[in-house]
This record gives sequence, C-alpha cells and structure tokens, in this order.
Amino acid sequence: MFNVAIITLSDKGSKGERKDITGENLVYFINNENNYEVKYYNMIPDDKVMLKNEIIKLCDRDIDLILTNGGTGFSKRDITPEATKEVIEREIPGISEYIRMKSSEKIKRAILSRGISGIRKNTVIINLPGSPKGAIESIEFVIDVIGHGIDILKGEATECANDRQV
Repeated sequence: MFNVAIITLSDKGSKGERKDITGENLVYFINNENNYEVKYYNMIPDDKVMLKNEIIKLCDRDIDLILTNGGTGFSKRDITPEATKEVIEREIPGISEYIRMKSSEKIKRAILSRGISGIRKNTVIINLPGSPKGAIESIEFVIDVIGHGIDILKGEATECANDRQV
C-alpha cells in the first residue's frame, strides 16, 4: 500500500471562501485506486514557505507520494513549481512532460501548466493543475507507473528490465 498526501494550494479556499472540489476529488480518486491510500490532506494558501515546509515535513514521514494541486499557472501567486524545485533532490521531468502532452490532446492550454515532478528522500512529488477535471485526468495518465517508481525508491524493485525484444 502506498501512502499519499494531497496538498491543495488556494488563497480563497484556505480562507473558507471557496470549496476545494479538486482536493476532494483527488482524495476520492486515490482512495479508489489499488495500492494507494490518502493518509494526509491539507489546504494552504499560495505561500512558498508554507508549501516548502509541508513537503519537507511529509517527506520526513512515511509518505510515498505527494500530490499538489493548484499554483501551476501564470498568476503572480502561482508558486507551486518554484517551491517544489527548492525542496526536491532530483527532478522527474518525464512525468510532467507526459501529463502536459496527454492533457494537450484534450485542451491545448494544458501546455501552459508549469507543474514539475521530483523526488525528495523516498517520496515522489507531482504538481497537478488546480482544475478538478485537469487534476484527475493528469493523475490518471500516470498513476499506473508511479508505483513502480516508488518501489524502486524503497529498494523493493530491483529488476526493471523486461523480456521484450527490441
């Protein structure tokens, strides 16, 4: 079972001025996926220091996957990728590139997402868009391979090659 944390970034939501549909939908989606369970959920304002502290705290716990949602656009308050870059040890560009590629097949504006993915300690961190539909579609594109990456980080997967002929 993979332990998941979801962090929603929303100035209005953190003040109670907007309901967090995206975070709630992610919790439901993840809890209905095999081998994944949400162990932590929080909504915070678009604050770089707060987000960095949340990510660091969660990576020091038994959290395998952190999904952020919100803060990946062009607004001056959109700081999620910058905060994530400051705390990850290694980037995983393929995840975010694949999400943007697949999402742009549905809506061209998806190429404007600045979300990144990376690793801190034994935790995979993925920035998802703030829109409910965009966040769910994005994680659907990659959820089937994330577990293998987590197993590698934990040292539980040693044979990554397959028998497929080239």
